Amino acid sequence: MSTVVLKGGRIIDPANCIDQVGDLFIVDGKIAPYTSPIPSNAEIISCAGKLVIPGLIDTHAHVFKYVTGRFGLDADTCGVHSGVTTLIDQGGPSCMTLPAFRHFIAEQSSSRIYAFLSAYLVGGLEGHYYPELYRPECLDIDATVKAALANPDLVRGIKAHAELGGFARWGIEVMRQAAEIGRQTQLPLYIHFGQLWPTPPTGAMGVDPDKILPQVMDLLKPGDVLAHPYSRHPGGFVEVNGRVHPLLQEARDRGLKVDVGHGSHFSFNAAKTVIDAGFIPDTLGADMHGYNTTVPAPAGTPSSHPDEEHLFSGSTRFSLVSTMSTMLALGLTLEQVVPMGTINAAKLIREDHKIGTLSIGSVADVTVLNDERGRWVMKDNEGTEIITDRMLTPNFCMVAGRKFDSNANILPIPQAA
Repeated sequence: MSTVVLKGGRIIDPANCIDQVGDLFIVDGKIAPYTSPIPSNAEIISCAGKLVIPGLIDTHAHVFKYVTGRFGLDADTCGVHSGVTTLIDQGGPSCMTLPAFRHFIAEQSSSRIYAFLSAYLVGGLEGHYYPELYRPECLDIDATVKAALANPDLVRGIKAHAELGGFARWGIEVMRQAAEIGRQTQLPLYIHFGQLWPTPPTGAMGVDPDKILPQVMDLLKPGDVLAHPYSRHPGGFVEVNGRVHPLLQEARDRGLKVDVGHGSHFSFNAAKTVIDAGFIPDTLGADMHGYNTTVPAPAGTPSSHPDEEHLFSGSTRFSLVSTMSTMLALGLTLEQVVPMGTINAAKLIREDHKIGTLSIGSVADVTVLNDERGRWVMKDNEGTEIITDRMLTPNFCMVAGRKFDSNANILPIPQAA
């Protein structure tokens, strides 16, 4: 019998309303009851001054490495070596490439892996470079529904885009088909808002970015997810006039969820506008990928995009844990933020009986965070800077009791103010 004791940390488990300093016992890879005295053969890891929380779940990952070209990152670099125990790939695999995703990513990674299946036949195959691959003719409702239903252990939702560049080309037809896939599978549909693709030279006239959300809402069902509420690009939660979209409250009333989906789209100004209006996200989502995270590109992949600097890139490094720090800097409390990355995310993929909790008997997926006080500067890709006095960084995590240090070379380095 293997016993590990995470000793003296602040244990926060929103699923069980626990917030206390104490010891967490792990026996044979599962959360175990407190035992006194501590067994003599137990491995004791000091967590004094640190946060001990359920294993973090990134609701917006892009980890279909190599198959998606430059776009896909290494799963365990974004996952266990960044303090994140579970990754949900958003739209990397499609009905055509899901077997490869299962074999090469899900089955080969130490991180837990799930997927929101792409509504598009091509999945995430360098899609930012070739928007024409995402036109209505490049969806197959029947094939995608069949793939999703045949892989229920892996596929937990559907990914689509409702953004200005696509609406300027094809109108709402792509979203209509994606919503039908969500309806037939009864899986949550995760929708990207905020401009992604540049508008075409012709055909863009008459597209009002503030009319995209109203058109899409009528297609959605309770539990579907609106992503990128803090986007700096038009067509999202903040209207062109700088005010919060008036339909946000109706979206909440209809049972729609909101995911941060940080990415390079994130704007402090947009975030403050939305949060000040009382709209708090349900889940976090880092949205790291090969365009906004500095990693070597596979040989032969496209090296530049005509609108990349505006839409995708930026020098600001981020991660799921740094996104938690960002939420704290924007005025949210730790008690609000921890559920976003744990139990709320677990509920989204219908795994809250297994992960996202420190319940006795549950699998020992645990994240341990450093919780520092000081003064740091945080910056977004608009160039806006804010000062924060609290910084969370990953120390280590455990997946079913197996320990992984947070040593990923892509993790942001806090910048002292």
